[in-house]
Amino acid sequence: MKVLVPVKRVVDYNVKVRVKSDGSGVDIANVKMSMNPFDEIALEEATRLKEAGKVTEIVAVTCGVTQAQETLRTGMAIGADRGILVETGPEIEPLGVAKVLKALADKEQPQLIILGKQAIDDDSNQTGQMLASLLGWPQATFASKVVLEDGKVTVTREVDGGLETVALSLPAIVTTDLRLNEPRYVTLPNIMKAKKKLLETIKPEDLGVDVTPRLKTLKVSEPAKRSAGIKVPDVATLVQKLRTEAKVI
Repeated sequence: MKVLVPVKRVVDYNVKVRVKSDGSGVDIANVKMSMNPFDEIALEEATRLKEAGKVTEIVAVTCGVTQAQETLRTGMAIGADRGILVETGPEIEPLGVAKVLKALADKEQPQLIILGKQAIDDDSNQTGQMLASLLGWPQATFASKVVLEDGKVTVTREVDGGLETVALSLPAIVTTDLRLNEPRYVTLPNIMKAKKKLLETIKPEDLGVDVTPRLKTLKVSEPAKRSAGIKVPDVATLVQKLRTEAKVI
């Protein structure tokens, strides 16, 4: 069984994001980049399924600039057998990613696609659902438990009301939540082994996909800073301030 795991190169979650002075976007110059945490969880889950004998091959895929090869090498150090980089510009929308992944799925013929539920840079939470629609495959989003057996995948999902368990026929798409697992620490020997694994580089045009953005960013700005709280002597003063200053009543 082959598993496809899309991963994304994002600003590291420990970095405080800064907006460019001209408001055109986020400043990533000299900023530490890493694999999207949700995608790291997806790759860890695929690796565990392979270690359990349920999966035979894991293919890590990413869309982005040339430097995204580092993210794929990290993925191969975690457990992916090979990597595919689809070279695009720094900005690619979820629909464009879904179209690329659809073309790769048609080419690679995986039985399962596991990806993070969202990326921490744009928080779109759209790619997995769009991909399922394009492929016509069943999907289970926000997975906190995955069991693969007898030609189907059983997924426990995190929903507003608690947990929901669904069973999908393969091929299928699963998007991962934080509580699915804890990714392993990447060891130096595995990093060295990853350097010898196959990494293929292609263009969207090679797949017959147009990833031209459909949206235009007008302005990016930081959220307004919260003002400090104050103490009031009595309820009457509180009501008066809520009415005249906060204007909420």
